[in-house]
Amino acid sequence: MGDIQRIFPHQAPTPRGPYSPAVVAGDFVFVSGQGPIDPVTDKMSYGDIQHETRITLNNIKRILESAGATLKDVVKCSVFLRDGNDFQAMNEVYREFLGGNPPARTTVAVAFADPTMKVEIDCIAYLPR
Repeated sequence: MGDIQRIFPHQAPTPRGPYSPAVVAGDFVFVSGQGPIDPVTDKMSYGDIQHETRITLNNIKRILESAGATLKDVVKCSVFLRDGNDFQAMNEVYREFLGGNPPARTTVAVAFADPTMKVEIDCIAYLPR
């Protein structure tokens, strides 16, 4: 049985609650749900769905890299949208980051605690050692 390592990268947003940005368990990296938080200011960066998706996926990319993984290692994503009508526009940006060899994915419309936020994404990456 391998160790469990909690990842708190310096170049990623500070968690807004009692959770780790990522956990490495065995050969897998579990990235907690990320939103459009500017890693420089550590504040929400609201905008259209494409702006928020791009910031969110860049945050995930940084977190994965700090755990020794890349977006190419992602095997599963969950995308949460405030408005299901944003699906196509979100998908255009998502494709830029994960379109080459896309992982499995679930996309659902939800109500966020922050009513201004438009997107949250989490993922699981496979990292064989």
